[in-house]
Amino acid sequence: MTLPRVKVVVLGGTITMAPSAAPGITPTLTGDDLLAQIPSLKDVAQLEVSTPFLKPGASLTFEDIAGLAKGFAQDDANGIAGIVVVQGTDTIDETSFLIDLLYAGDAGVIVTGAMRGASALSADGPGNLYAAISAAASPETRGMGCLVALNEELHAAASVEKMHKGLVSSFQSPDGGPLAYFLENRVRLLRKPVRRSTLKRQPSAFPSVCIIKPCLDENPALLNALPALGYSGVVIEAMGVGHVPQQVLEAIDKVVKDIPVVLASRVPGGPVYKNTYGFPGSEIDLISRRGLIPAGWLSPQKARLLLTLCLACGMNKSDMEAAFAHFD
Repeated sequence: MTLPRVKVVVLGGTITMAPSAAPGITPTLTGDDLLAQIPSLKDVAQLEVSTPFLKPGASLTFEDIAGLAKGFAQDDANGIAGIVVVQGTDTIDETSFLIDLLYAGDAGVIVTGAMRGASALSADGPGNLYAAISAAASPETRGMGCLVALNEELHAAASVEKMHKGLVSSFQSPDGGPLAYFLENRVRLLRKPVRRSTLKRQPSAFPSVCIIKPCLDENPALLNALPALGYSGVVIEAMGVGHVPQQVLEAIDKVVKDIPVVLASRVPGGPVYKNTYGFPGSEIDLISRRGLIPAGWLSPQKARLLLTLCLACGMNKSDMEAAFAHFD
């Protein structure tokens, strides 16, 4: 029996980190080094491994991920069964969603990493990598876009969040839970993603978009300064279902005249509301009266990614609203 072809791209992260002469662990292991730790993979797939660079997850860029997504489209056209991206967990919740927006192929893309370094007691990297490669090789993940595989769970890129700083169970989907489990060496699918949206246009350059988080008794000075700082868009990380302090409303009114403003929430679970509260600074006030774009179920950081791509594709406000409505 011919085994499926799976491409493994190693970018760095904790899974590649080991002690060095300097204090702390640093990116050290290549893709070949990681695969050598799991000899049983020879029975799972024909592997094509590359290590274009070794970076911490926090140092990845839009250009890094967009370049990968473009290459994945070609891999899909060439008949690859699946693709695995190995990276640092600091930004897996973001990079997976960015890939999901940029990549429209059928071959599944599985992003994985580790919460413990390669030399740690009970390192989780080998198990996560085995599960990710097995998932990429499985026909169950075809057509599902980009998924995240850690701790024997598979999550949709649009919903997964890093919910703890250190536990191996850090990655969770607050709304709905995992799409599948990896049990007894196979994918056990529970459901498929209900929202898969890829861009109809490919972005060129990536403009700057920031996240502003108004807190109790917030000073509006930072909001007032945004247009002059060169930002092309902003995500407001609001309170609760989409509320901000009344004292920042004047600053928001000024900003929304110059750049698009998206309304998200700092609360992990649930969507931004649109039709419940009507006081100044409420979601009805911000969306219906002041022109903010609701982020739906997206977290602030995912909303920032989508807004960046909308701007990069030259969308007008109506197009942006339609793009965000897909996640409502």
